[in-house]
Amino acid sequence: MKPEYKAKYDVVVLGFGGAGATAARFAADNGAKVLLVDSAPYGHEGGNTRYCIQLIGTGDNYEKLLAYYKKLSAPMDEDEKVQEVYAKGMTNMREYLEKYLNVNPVSVRHDNLDTSKYAFPLQEMLEEFPEYEGANTFDFSLVHEGIADSALWKILRQKVIDRSTNIDVWLNSRAKHLIIDPDDKTVVGAIIERNGKNIRVAATKGVVLTLGGYENSREMAQTYLNSKYLAPFGTLYNKGDGIRLSIEAGAQLWHMWNYESAGVLPGLAFYTEEGKRARLVFDNSQFKNGSIIAVTEDGTRYMNESGANRHGHVYNHGRWDIPRYHTNIHLVFDQKQLKKIKSKPDPFEGFDKTLVKAATVEELAEKINVPVANLKQSISDFNFFVDQEKDYQFNRDVKTMSKFDDGPFYAIKMVNSVLNTQGGPKRNSKAQIVDQTDQPIKHLYGAGELGGVCVNNYQTACNIAECLIFGKIAGENVTKEESKKVAASTEMNGQNDLINHEDKITLDSNQYLGVSHSGMGDEIKVRVTYQDSRITNVEIVSENESEDVGKRALKVVPQEIVNANSIDVDAVTGATRTSKAIEEAVENALKNK
Repeated sequence: MKPEYKAKYDVVVLGFGGAGATAARFAADNGAKVLLVDSAPYGHEGGNTRYCIQLIGTGDNYEKLLAYYKKLSAPMDEDEKVQEVYAKGMTNMREYLEKYLNVNPVSVRHDNLDTSKYAFPLQEMLEEFPEYEGANTFDFSLVHEGIADSALWKILRQKVIDRSTNIDVWLNSRAKHLIIDPDDKTVVGAIIERNGKNIRVAATKGVVLTLGGYENSREMAQTYLNSKYLAPFGTLYNKGDGIRLSIEAGAQLWHMWNYESAGVLPGLAFYTEEGKRARLVFDNSQFKNGSIIAVTEDGTRYMNESGANRHGHVYNHGRWDIPRYHTNIHLVFDQKQLKKIKSKPDPFEGFDKTLVKAATVEELAEKINVPVANLKQSISDFNFFVDQEKDYQFNRDVKTMSKFDDGPFYAIKMVNSVLNTQGGPKRNSKAQIVDQTDQPIKHLYGAGELGGVCVNNYQTACNIAECLIFGKIAGENVTKEESKKVAASTEMNGQNDLINHEDKITLDSNQYLGVSHSGMGDEIKVRVTYQDSRITNVEIVSENESEDVGKRALKVVPQEIVNANSIDVDAVTGATRTSKAIEEAVENALKNK
């Protein structure tokens, strides 16, 4: 007797990030009943789309953009039809955003946007590989004049909510297996772990895999990326489920070695414990200029510390590659460099506690566990290069270098970081996942970073464009499949964790509820106690902010508002969006008094 199906849909989309939201939306628009599943709990769905800068890759000229993408891919081979569909999609991106997301896109290249107000060097990032033909046709589209605020993600999420009659959403629910017909190898559903039980869900037209990458899987990082583990800047829920599921279905894998990074220096973040998000420091020039070097286990220099940071890639004999993984990396600097660093706000709370201080180079080497002779030689060589006005080791611009003084000396531990992986199941231009012979696996589609089409060098904003382009293709094409007859119950249909999530909040006579949708996790609700013309208490009663620095703002800002009896208080460094959202929610609450 076959196990019983507890739910039945036309389409099951596994993964609720930008690609999943898009695939579910377009499947629903084409008449399908859709289940959208994500392992993250409520308010933390969104994958890397939620955490990214919100830049969308756009092209001005199809032929030039295609030439640029081919240069980015070289010398690796890439499916030409996939390349063409991808380039055409980015060339039509402005029309896409207007028609399907109902926004007037802002062009970084053409709209005279004041990019100086943003922490990111948008103009520099616009042509990440300016030496390549076609780079000058690339553009960023924004959904409004703002970045790094999850604005695009909120729009995509709302499009799913708007279609709740056709899209059910299961959160905190992990895809465990695909269900495959043993006779004709058609994918007919999935097994979803929900509320501690494995639920068999039928998908009569197919399954779309949009589960993101494997950057939070220690095992897969070691298997595919030659890294013990990498500190992620994005979601903590990309654990390689899409790789595992696609292997079950016999999918061909591609691009498994390729990933993107960022950091204080290329591919490096301040040390982060495994299982936590890395700190993304926007203003980091103080760590790239002066008497400061990066050293590895053997006490020798690691890279050109002030070199270009092309999504974590460093120049390597005519190529741009992710730096090799190391287990013991430190930034080493002197007293005058510390003064330069401290002239700006600390990059994160508790920065001083992470510093290693020593009176001599010998003492510092022992404290950070590197060979004394090598560290001494590295600093001596660096000082020699400054005198010679030439960095003979890494060709660092000597204008960014100054000689080390006689101490004291300092070090801070670093870690190799990751934005996202690109590898996964190979897909064709129709977003069908293919097997080892390049034939489509029946009723199985893919989109987004899982099996991303970036095979080599990466241009900023291309991943988000890919989510929108191939998410739409997958959502539309899966609905064209002939329905597979599956005997299934529908007893679990109709459950929607986005719609049915409610907060039970009580208010006394002198308390007022305020809401803001400006946080990184969208909605923040506050309960404000106001009496005798004063704000006497601010409580966060509902929020979905980031697991790291955003949480500090939730503790600090409410108390500062009470102390000042005003919403005009300083934002927490690194959590400006969360801080401002709290202030806005309090302001809205006070309007009700």
